[in-house]
Amino acid sequence: MQPVSSLTGSCLGQKGGRCERIARIDLLINEHIAGSQELSAQALKLTAISGVGLRTAALLLAQMPELGQLNRREVAALVGVAPFNRDSGKLRGKRTIFGGRRHVHHGLYMAALVAARHNPILRAFYQRLRAAGKPAKLALTATMRKLLIVLNSAVKSDPIYA
Repeated sequence: MQPVSSLTGSCLGQKGGRCERIARIDLLINEHIAGSQELSAQALKLTAISGVGLRTAALLLAQMPELGQLNRREVAALVGVAPFNRDSGKLRGKRTIFGGRRHVHHGLYMAALVAARHNPILRAFYQRLRAAGKPAKLALTATMRKLLIVLNSAVKSDPIYA
């Protein structure tokens, strides 16, 4: 088997299903997770939540080793989905999100998109925000934050979440 550094070439322009290199990298990642008892237990807890697949679980395990060790506010700020205020003196500005780990943010966006459709709890949360007149992006960002908090607490505790 080739080392990982030789598998990082570009797959652009190839037609048909998945690129061979991407499939080999996925295989290496899955073998690494399966080889570690701790990582496989955490991956099982993460993928038990509807909307989170193997790629999202692998991304979270690789890019966020702090998952399960921080509280909900800290983990949301670390990923960049915590609302921060733009206040100055008597001026009360808009609450916005910024900063954080970009790769985790992007992966969590896709997981929240799936969860907003297929996870009954997060779907109800998303639809409640939309019914209240919130823009779709804002509702999805709030769903991302809620999903991250659930994932963080799932890795913290012993029981498997459904």
